[in-house]
Amino acid sequence: MDTEARQHMERDRSSHPSGEFSEEISDTGGPEDRSRFAWVDQVGVWVPGGRYTLTVLICLLFLALFSNFVMQPFQIPSSSMERSLRIGDRVLVNKLAYRFGSEPQRGDVVVFDGTGYFGNADYIKRVVGVGGDRVVCCDQEGRLEVNGRWVDESSFLYPGDSPSGVPFDVVVPEGTLFLLGDHRDDSSDSRDHLGSPGGGMIPLDAVIGRADWIAWPADHWTRLERPDAYARVPAAVGGAHG
Repeated sequence: MDTEARQHMERDRSSHPSGEFSEEISDTGGPEDRSRFAWVDQVGVWVPGGRYTLTVLICLLFLALFSNFVMQPFQIPSSSMERSLRIGDRVLVNKLAYRFGSEPQRGDVVVFDGTGYFGNADYIKRVVGVGGDRVVCCDQEGRLEVNGRWVDESSFLYPGDSPSGVPFDVVVPEGTLFLLGDHRDDSSDSRDHLGSPGGGMIPLDAVIGRADWIAWPADHWTRLERPDAYARVPAAVGGAHG
């Protein structure tokens, strides 16, 4: 009996009933999990402020990459795009809009680098003509025409402005854009640079991106849609353009 009792007690001690030694099993996988973040601790040692500073730096790096390659904010410096965009508005420019085979379409509001064409700065204007288009102003009714079709600009043209105080009749070379401001009486755009290098046209590779949103001020938050008026413009002779 003594031998049997001793064996029974030894079996009981070796069975580890549920709930016992919880402090030993609660950390299962802990070293593996900690190793995933070991580099954070190592780098944090060398950064003043430790993990907090490192987290802030990582967030700033993410924002910088996002701004440079995806969506960049721009502030409107002048009234050339009123009534759509007011002085001080901040727009979010989609830098991927034309990076995967897509090209600017008539009616898009784009930001572009005007260096060598308009001036040494970034500009924001509306695309009126794309490669192959014939853009004329004005017809007998005083309206803008693209490929023989007049464009109803009433939804975005600044109140009281005419489509253009300067007459023009141009054919847009392939790979370029003809751009106008919505506030025609206060906009220096393709009309004013017809005699400049490039003939007032902006090459596609100078386009930074498409302005998709007005992000600030909050009461002016809205999405910038392409006007329906341009959807009725026929394709240029010899090419198809949206």
